[in-house]
Amino acid sequence: MNSENTEAEDHEDQDDDSGLYEHHKFVADSGQKPLRVDKFLMNFIENATRNKIQKSAKSGNIYVNNEVVKQNHKVKAGDVVQVMFEHPPYENLLVAEDIPLDIVYEDDTLLIINKPAGLVVHPGHGNYSGTLINGLIHHFDNLPVNSSERPGLVHRIDKDTSGLLVIAKTDHAMAHLSKQFFDKTSEREYVAIVWGNIEGEEGTIEGNIGRNPRNRLQNIVYVGDDADNGKPAVTHWKLIERLGYVSLVSCKLETGRTHQIRVHMKYIGHTLFNDERYGGDKALKGTTFTKYKQFVDNCFKILPRQALHAKTLGFKHPKTGEWMRFDTELPEDMANCIEKWRAYARNQLEDL
Repeated sequence: MNSENTEAEDHEDQDDDSGLYEHHKFVADSGQKPLRVDKFLMNFIENATRNKIQKSAKSGNIYVNNEVVKQNHKVKAGDVVQVMFEHPPYENLLVAEDIPLDIVYEDDTLLIINKPAGLVVHPGHGNYSGTLINGLIHHFDNLPVNSSERPGLVHRIDKDTSGLLVIAKTDHAMAHLSKQFFDKTSEREYVAIVWGNIEGEEGTIEGNIGRNPRNRLQNIVYVGDDADNGKPAVTHWKLIERLGYVSLVSCKLETGRTHQIRVHMKYIGHTLFNDERYGGDKALKGTTFTKYKQFVDNCFKILPRQALHAKTLGFKHPKTGEWMRFDTELPEDMANCIEKWRAYARNQLEDL
């Protein structure tokens, strides 16, 4: 199943002559074999169910090459598939919500937020409220918008990743900070728990990242003749501590691709601990003993998400030109999980 998004965002607010708004648009690539449109869309739209897609088809909301189609219509190579509704995408109808924000720093130009795990950064399919942006527009007026029309947002981190984000409060700050991220002059350091006793003390992972054609909710590394299917990505990692069957590492981003650390670490054989989407939510290393499996399950309960925290953020202040660097403590769930593995590794050594 090979398909790719158009260059536009999945959730554009774009109406046509019929008065309908485009919510999703996908173009089937040259390798697409005939596939029912409901199954095709299931590969693209996160949190969508086949029942909802079929209801949309029955209501005349699914188009292929500008023609309304039924749910069993076969999508072929080169087809343009759109999902159209009479209302704009819900995520573009932003509603201010009184969501608590952990503000680490604030001035008249920008603010730094320590995002908790579980908080979605911006509205999207299935998450139309309760996001960081809903909270931002409640607490701050007239935030500038980025190229995707998202107020204040210079960059983003995944829902279940915790850590630091910089928010722009002026148009100048938005442009200045965005350029720093684009030019790779900002500093972003993450801390991760990964499966396995990682070899060496440090290293660099280079591999173009793009959508997984077999699972559109994942990204993968493309190399060799397939490299053009992805975008260049570079991650620098350094060992912090060996903890038996897992390792604690620092990762610095040179680029900022979606799921970059999660994809790159899986690529070198060290999937993030409890990363459900990439297969880290089971014991990838260790013994087959029941007692060990119970230990791992207990660790999953302590840290019920991927073990990734955006710990450090550095950049030049858009107004003063001063280099600013912010650092956070690891959140409680990660710290507790690390301590549990540390005790386990210590006991293993004592038993030798």
